[in-house]
Amino acid sequence: MSERHGLIETIFDSLAPVHADGHKFIAVGAVATLAFFYVYPPVAWILALITAWVIYFFRDPARVSPVKAGLVVSAADGRISSIEKVRPPAELGMGPDERTRISTFLSVFDVHINRAPVAGRISRSVYSPGLFLNAALDKASEDNERRALVIEMADGAEVGVVQIAGLVARRIVTFSEIGDALNVGQRFGLIRFGSRVDVYLPVGRHALVSVGQRAIGGETVFADLTSDEPEREVRRD
Repeated sequence: MSERHGLIETIFDSLAPVHADGHKFIAVGAVATLAFFYVYPPVAWILALITAWVIYFFRDPARVSPVKAGLVVSAADGRISSIEKVRPPAELGMGPDERTRISTFLSVFDVHINRAPVAGRISRSVYSPGLFLNAALDKASEDNERRALVIEMADGAEVGVVQIAGLVARRIVTFSEIGDALNVGQRFGLIRFGSRVDVYLPVGRHALVSVGQRAIGGETVFADLTSDEPEREVRRD
C-alpha cells in the first residue's frame, strides 16, 4: 500500500456520515451561502463556515457497544458533569428512592446522537416543556425542556434516561416510542445544538466513572449491574 493511498484511507475513515435530521439545515445553509456569493461574498464565506459546522454537528459515527449483560453504557458523548444520588424526577415514575444520576454535558462540538444505555423495552416516555437554562446547572433537570425515558430490561430492572435542552438547544428529537425494544447502544434520539443527558441507575447501584471524564455514547461503561466492584478511585492530572 502506498503512503498516499494510506493517507487518503485514513482521512476518509475519520469522516462520519451525517444524520438525516441535519439534511434540511445543511440544505438551507448551502442555498444561503450560494445566494450570498452572488450578492455579497464576505457574508457568503461566513455562511460557508456555519454550514460546515452544521455538517460537523450532525455527524453520526458508528459505535462499538459492549453487550455483556448488566453493563450500562453512556447515552451521550460529552463530559461527565456530575454524579449524585438523587430522587429521580416524577415524570420517570421510578419511585421516591434515591438513585445514582450520571449527568453528561454535551457542548456544541460533541456528537449529539443519543444511544440506549441498556437493552430493553421503553416502558415510559414523557415530554416536559420548560426553560432553556444552562444545561450544566443542577436545576436544569427540573426546569428545562426535557424528555424522560424509562428502559425496562429483561430482568425487570429499570434505567432512566432524560434528554435535557440547554441554552442553545431548542429541539429534542426522538426516534423511539413507548413499547419499542432497544438494543444497547441503539440510537433513540438527539438534541439539537448543545444539551445534557442524565442516566439514572437502578437503586443501590453506583457509577464506575468519575466527574470530568469524557464519555463516548454507546461505548463508555457507566456501571456494571452484575458486579460488586466498589466505586473507582481516580487520579486527576
